[in-house]
Amino acid sequence: MWLTTYTHRFVMIYLASQSPRRAELLQQIGVSFQKIVCSINETPIEGEAPSDYVLRMAREKAIAGWQQLLQSKNEKRPLLASDTTVVFDGQILGKPEDENDARRMLQLLSGQKHQVMTSIALSDGERTVSKVVTTEVVFNDLTDQLINDYIASGEPFDKAGAYAIQGYGAVLVASIAGSFSAVVGLPLMETARLLSEFDVPVWCNR
Repeated sequence: MWLTTYTHRFVMIYLASQSPRRAELLQQIGVSFQKIVCSINETPIEGEAPSDYVLRMAREKAIAGWQQLLQSKNEKRPLLASDTTVVFDGQILGKPEDENDARRMLQLLSGQKHQVMTSIALSDGERTVSKVVTTEVVFNDLTDQLINDYIASGEPFDKAGAYAIQGYGAVLVASIAGSFSAVVGLPLMETARLLSEFDVPVWCNR
C-alpha cells in the first residue's frame, strides 16, 4: 500500500513551481509545501520527442531547485517539479506568444484529438524519480466567434496549448481519456505514489 497512516519522515516538501493550479492540486490532497523559484531554459532541443522534452523539463527544474537549496540554509526535504505541454500531431504547443499565436493553436485543435503530457520529478538531492503522464483530449468544433471570445477572456495566454480545462476552456473540450488533474497541471495519483517513495504523506494536512 502506498497510502498509510504511519509516521512519516517529511511533513512538507518544496514545490519548484509558481503555478497556482499546481499549488491548489497539492492542497487538494493535503500536501504541505513551500514554493521556490528556479529558472531553466525551456527551449526544446531540435528533434526532441515531446515526451522526452516534458520529462527533461521536470528533471531540470528539480535539479536546479536542489542546486539552489544547497546554496541556502533551508531545511533539506524533497522537492517536486513538474511541466505540462500540449502536443498535436507530434508538435509541441507551448504558451502562446500573442493573440495570433493563441488563435493559431485553437484553430489547430478545433475538432481534433491531441495529447496533454505532464511530467513530475521528485528529488531529495541524492536521487530523482520522474514520470510522464499522457492524457488524450478531444476538442469540439470551434467557431471563429468562440475562439475570439475565448481569446478576449485573457485565459489562453499563460496556458500550454492556449487553453485551461479547469477554466472557461472547459467549454472547448468534448472529452478526455486519462487524468483530468494532469491536464490541469499535476497528475495527483502518480504524484502521491512518488511522494510515498520519499516518505511524504498525503491527506495529512486537510
